[in-house]
Amino acid sequence: MNTSGLLAGRTALITGAATGIGRAIALAFAHAGARVAVNHLRQDVLAEEVRAACAKASGSALAVEADVRHAGQVQAMVDGIEAQLGAIDVLVNNAGVIQERAFLDLSEDDWDAVVDTDLKSMFLVCRAVLPGMQARGRGSVINIASELGHLGRALYVPYCAAKAGVMGFTRALAREFAPAIRVNAIAPGPVDTPMLSLDHMSPQVLEAERAIPAARVGHPDEIAAAALFLASDQASFFYGQVLGANGGAHMA
Repeated sequence: MNTSGLLAGRTALITGAATGIGRAIALAFAHAGARVAVNHLRQDVLAEEVRAACAKASGSALAVEADVRHAGQVQAMVDGIEAQLGAIDVLVNNAGVIQERAFLDLSEDDWDAVVDTDLKSMFLVCRAVLPGMQARGRGSVINIASELGHLGRALYVPYCAAKAGVMGFTRALAREFAPAIRVNAIAPGPVDTPMLSLDHMSPQVLEAERAIPAARVGHPDEIAAAALFLASDQASFFYGQVLGANGGAHMA
């Protein structure tokens, strides 16, 4: 499908966009004509590579470092983006981390590190972006959840809890801000990103990740295609939905 121009004239913010799914979404949006803000945390080189590729595709892009777990940094990020690229029309809350640890070994800091990044950040970024969308009477918000928010998994309690929370957060926001602002989510299955590695998962878990009906892990571009659809006018009747781009790992 020719996606050129689907997001022409719009400004999009993608959090956690230096690598993986966020990077793929940023590039897809830029090729669809959007001005793209590439949020990152301590990934200057990678974020600049994404920014340059987005600027080449759409003519305008910005890399902005901010820790989306902290309200002050989030507000400064949003203010800076809107000053340089224009009002934010599309928000993709993608920043996330994962941690494999037995529940009884979890510290409070372990819990906060995952839940603050994977869920609290969405509250903070939405709180900064939604007033402008509401004032303009338009906007699209896309939250990245996970099939593990449906399924649960031993050794991943904070991650599963946060991603289940993302789904509830999405549906509640969709009801509160409809019809002017569409809020939806994507719950990916296993995707070939740095998160899907021995740095974050044991060999046994990685093996289970691949044992899905699709018989393979997904590619970031496949998730980006779902995000582009939700961001575009083609998804004008989608409110509070969680798209299961998961290779059949979870079937609703």
